[in-house]
Amino acid sequence: MKNTKQVSWDKLDNTALLFPVIASESMSSVWRISCVLTEPVDRACLQAAQEKVLKSFSVFRMRLRTGLFWYYFEENRRPYPPVVEEHDYPGSYINRSKNNQYLFRLTYYDCRINLEVFHALTDGFGGVVFIKEIIYQYLRLRYPEALAGEADKLSSDIFLDYEDSYIKNYRKTGGDKKRYKNSQAVTLHGEHLPDGAVGLIEGIMPLAELKRVAHEKGVSLNTLLVGVYCYAIYREYLGGRASDEPVACAVPVNLRPYYESHTMKNFFAIVTAEFLPDREGITLDEVLQIVSDSLKGQITKENLDEIITYNVSNERNLIVRLVPLVIKRLAVRQVYEASSHACTTTVTNIGRVELREPYRPYVRNISCLISMSSGQNMKAAVVAYEDRLTITFTSVLAGTSVQGRFFQTLTGLGVHAAVHTNGVYEE
Repeated sequence: MKNTKQVSWDKLDNTALLFPVIASESMSSVWRISCVLTEPVDRACLQAAQEKVLKSFSVFRMRLRTGLFWYYFEENRRPYPPVVEEHDYPGSYINRSKNNQYLFRLTYYDCRINLEVFHALTDGFGGVVFIKEIIYQYLRLRYPEALAGEADKLSSDIFLDYEDSYIKNYRKTGGDKKRYKNSQAVTLHGEHLPDGAVGLIEGIMPLAELKRVAHEKGVSLNTLLVGVYCYAIYREYLGGRASDEPVACAVPVNLRPYYESHTMKNFFAIVTAEFLPDREGITLDEVLQIVSDSLKGQITKENLDEIITYNVSNERNLIVRLVPLVIKRLAVRQVYEASSHACTTTVTNIGRVELREPYRPYVRNISCLISMSSGQNMKAAVVAYEDRLTITFTSVLAGTSVQGRFFQTLTGLGVHAAVHTNGVYEE
């Protein structure tokens, strides 16, 4: 375990500053990572695992406070939140007053453990580090004899680094170009599910089959998924017709590999895969090439440097810093709303989650999902575990033709998919 420190208060990182401003019951800014075990969850063991692991993860022991100029974190000394059986829709709003002021929750249902996190705390990387330690500790408590040889402590190879990597990698020069578009992209409209309901469609696919198809198409695995999704929107939502507005897919990029960072705070940037359906009859291969070129042109160290510099320079602007928070909130909401329709959807890929050998036999699968945001009524999240990849679509729309076309397209390419839902579409 490396780079640990105990903190009584902390600043929000550059990305985190946005989420307290925009979060609401209808736009929770909550993401989830789930682990499916081979046997039903023992609530007492899970509660005990949380109690022990949380002592070492100060980033998860924070409460949100309101300052004069910015929000900030303060160590939360209240009792840890209770582990409860899941009873709400996935990714729902975390009511801090009902959660002992904590910004995450740990729930379970049958064989599944769910970690749900308010995005101001951390991103998928930080969540993966945390839930892996929860899983290890839980399994040691649940199966003490079988795992008797495992040390009852945090993994020795993890980092608990709480630096603000945006500030560390900020350059004072450059970043003067506007980094985000306000132009209108295709927005997915249609009949909505009942208020508060979120539909979930999850597909589990063999990783080897997806890699084979990506190789055949000459694109990365992530580009394949984003491209097939954009193609599904083009074929199903647009009916294969031309549009003056692009299908724009936001793609979060984990910045840690580019800057040798291991921070537990947020450290990602958003790039956009943009495809303009300028005519009828566009093929899947054409869409994949367009999406691939779009992403390759943005996921470069130079462009990521520019994004970091632009974002941090706005935060550090002296005039902005001296504006009271009450005014900042209004300004940030206006800017966010103005840009919220620039993307049709989001696909986030947290990559491969690897567990240590003694624990793998107890874990059947791992998945993740993200909640809705303004202008985006459908999103997707991707994670790989063992020999399979799971993509989870979340949506507030009653129709499922886009998701259906996505899986049909991959099936047509030779990818087998086991698909299931959370039952919302059957009600």
